[in-house]
Parts: sequence; structure tokens; C-alpha cells
Amino acid sequence: MKLFRPLYERAMRWAAHPQAQRYLAVLSFIEAFIFPVAPEIMLAPMALAQPKRAYRYASISLAGSLLGSLVGYALGHYAFHWVQPLLADIHMLDKINAWIATMQAQMATHYLSMLAFLVLAALQPFVPMKVVTWASGVVGVPIAPFLGCVAVGRGKRVFLLAWLIRMGGTRVEDAMHRWIEWIGWAGIALLVGVSIYFKFIR
Repeated sequence: MKLFRPLYERAMRWAAHPQAQRYLAVLSFIEAFIFPVAPEIMLAPMALAQPKRAYRYASISLAGSLLGSLVGYALGHYAFHWVQPLLADIHMLDKINAWIATMQAQMATHYLSMLAFLVLAALQPFVPMKVVTWASGVVGVPIAPFLGCVAVGRGKRVFLLAWLIRMGGTRVEDAMHRWIEWIGWAGIALLVGVSIYFKFIR
């Protein structure tokens, strides 16, 4: 079943729209806390169409992601108690609370390691951004370091893509088009694996 390719193709149509920069900002914003398609799939064709503006588009995407990450953080921080009854019903609440306590203890004793983990999580494409933002809010990572780590991690992604497009041209877009379904399902599989870990293993 093709789930991510239709979303990818929709984002491609948005990229050709006269209001593409606004769409990119909105896509980057909502992807940080809910939407399943990374903004790079819209950033890429926009940068290919106007390579000299690639870094401008990367900046717009990063700004949207930072604002959206605050929403994801707030959802994790303030809405977690709303889903606790559901988690209790499926016998996951105790394990998640134990994980939160472990992360908070790690943050207190290995602060720089936790920040490095956040940067790496925001940098790589297989853990969805929303997982990083929600989890940070649940654990209670301080806002300023959280935003700094997201800026470094996501910034490297979007600016690296902009640089690659300026250097590699259409080969980059072709690769994204070819592998978008695999990338999307890999992210879903990772989320399922984490859920199984908390429910049956940890």
C-alpha cells in the first residue's frame, strides 16, 4: 500500500505554487508535531527550481520547524496527563513513567549527553521530528537547550540538503522520489518497534 507517495506528490504540487514559501513554512511547522511527511520533500524541488534561493528556503523551513517544535513540546508537557488513562488501560503507563524518570535522571547527571542525543535525533531522518518534540516536553528538557538542539539538528538537515542540491542537481530529487515510501515506512516501523519495546520488553 502506497501511503507516503501521495503525500509526497501533494507536497510536490505545493512546491510549484506561487505561495510555495508559505506552504513550506506551514509544512515545516505542522511536521514538527503531527504531519507524517518531512518538509525536505517540498524544500528539494523548490531549491532545484531556484538554486540561488536554496539557503533562503532552508531558513524558512528551519524557522517553521522551530515554531512547530514548541507546539510539540507543549503537547508533550501539558497533554501527557490526558492520555495517561488510555496508557494505563493498555498497561503501558508504568513503563512510560519509569522511562520518563530514567530520562530525567540521565538529564540531571549526563546533561551534555542528553543534548547530544537531541541533536542527533533531530538530525537523522528515521525518528520523526514529532517524537523528539513530544518526548522532550514529557521529560521536561529546558526550553532554551531544546530549541538550540533542534536548531542545530534540523538546521544541518535542511542546509545540507540545500547545499547538496546546489552541488548535485536533479540526482538528489530523483533519489528522494525513489525512496520516499521506504523512508516513510521505516519511520512507522521504528515507532512500532519502540511501542513493542515499552509494552513487552522493558
